[in-house]
Amino acid sequence: MRLSELLRDLEVMSATADMNSDITGVCYDSRKAGEGNLFVAVKGFSSDGHRFIPAAMEKGASAVLCEDIPADGTPYVQVKDCRLALAIVSRNFYGDPAGEMTVIGITGTSGKTTSSYLIRHMLEEKLGAKVGLIGTNGNMIGDEHIHSEFTTPESLELQQLFRRMADCGCTHVVMEVSSHSLVLERVAGIRFDVALYTNLSQDHLDFHHTMEEYAAAKKKIFSVCSAACVNADDAWSEFMTDGAECPILSFAVENEADLRAKNVRLSASGVRFDACLGEEKAETTLAIPGLFSVHNALGVMSVGLVLGLSLDDCADAMRSAKGVKGRLESVPTDGDYDIIIDYSHKPDALENVLSTLRPVTRGRLIVLFGCGGDRDRLKRPIMGAIAAEMADICIVTSDNPRTEEPEAIIDEIMEGVGGHSAQVLRICDREEAIRAAIDNARDGDVILLAGKGHEDYQIVGHEKRHMDEREIVADYLKTRKKI
Repeated sequence: MRLSELLRDLEVMSATADMNSDITGVCYDSRKAGEGNLFVAVKGFSSDGHRFIPAAMEKGASAVLCEDIPADGTPYVQVKDCRLALAIVSRNFYGDPAGEMTVIGITGTSGKTTSSYLIRHMLEEKLGAKVGLIGTNGNMIGDEHIHSEFTTPESLELQQLFRRMADCGCTHVVMEVSSHSLVLERVAGIRFDVALYTNLSQDHLDFHHTMEEYAAAKKKIFSVCSAACVNADDAWSEFMTDGAECPILSFAVENEADLRAKNVRLSASGVRFDACLGEEKAETTLAIPGLFSVHNALGVMSVGLVLGLSLDDCADAMRSAKGVKGRLESVPTDGDYDIIIDYSHKPDALENVLSTLRPVTRGRLIVLFGCGGDRDRLKRPIMGAIAAEMADICIVTSDNPRTEEPEAIIDEIMEGVGGHSAQVLRICDREEAIRAAIDNARDGDVILLAGKGHEDYQIVGHEKRHMDEREIVADYLKTRKKI
């Protein structure tokens, strides 16, 4: 592709590179540069891509896209923002593959992953669509699973993934859109056919610093979508929709909205409610317990309505939907007690899950959790207080400590557990903590293993170690059986 075509829709400040030169590929990692590539010098948080321009040129790159002009005569194209430029040139190089599909973007603090899987199920069942999925649990093309490091991939990898999806016959893409991806321009150049906003609560304040900054990041999606579905029960919903120019379909349980849930019934097996749209009504069930499952179902059904499905079809899709790995996932036990694995690693998510499990717990509610290292430290005592207040036994352990000292993380969690009635155990080793939880279980108890969810690893330092809580439970139960 000619360089001039690659730069379409970009404002170029200055350039010495030959606009008619043939560009064979795009890269932002100098180690991956190849003959005839355009190297994009992205300024990161820990390193500046401009430092690696010589390395990229040595690998055969023919020009660089930069913010600071190289001093050595390297052929360059100067732009104001290389992150934005990377997204646009990546889209152009791969031929705007997202434009060939219907793209649904989901943003919010909680519910993104579950909603994405439910939307995928609905589109496959009711439209016969081949659906691409991008999110926290990894990426999927139909039934093919592709591992991912980020909720929303970097723009170059995202456009590569879109191209692969379109070439494989995907007609629809459902993707989680993180606040990071919106701020860091990973989704720049993409027009979302439908945006779904779930909710907003404290998270990622290590990156956004304030809730207002966090909300402003999420709100960006409303300027790049053709239609939106919004949770009207969320306190930030008016802020999100203020000034939005696209059509909006609201949904709610408590507040007035276009799509309402009435006659809500909650049980250990799931939720039941009447979905009401004007004069229409459809009885709806979803086999995932909790009031938040009602909101998730309403959001998913709203997307279906925007895409032209009937209310009955949307409700029918919810009835046949299965759960999501690591989201209120039940695992086998050796007695009359339950073990639930859930990804709840944020204050509101932990509170929601404990609120869901408390009414259906016949005995004691035991929660095991930790907090990730190198992440929002403010939430640690908050989560400690929530767990100690809502559970009967609270086991504080390690999550993904990353480069922090695990015991220091637990110290900060423990600041919040005082003054509550729960029995608190401090066990740093997560496997040992899980074994202790099982040993403490009595008939009727429910054990919640919170924080890891779908993850089958633990990050200690910079090392990713295999750790699957399902395997830990199963192996320990086998060991106990032999004794």
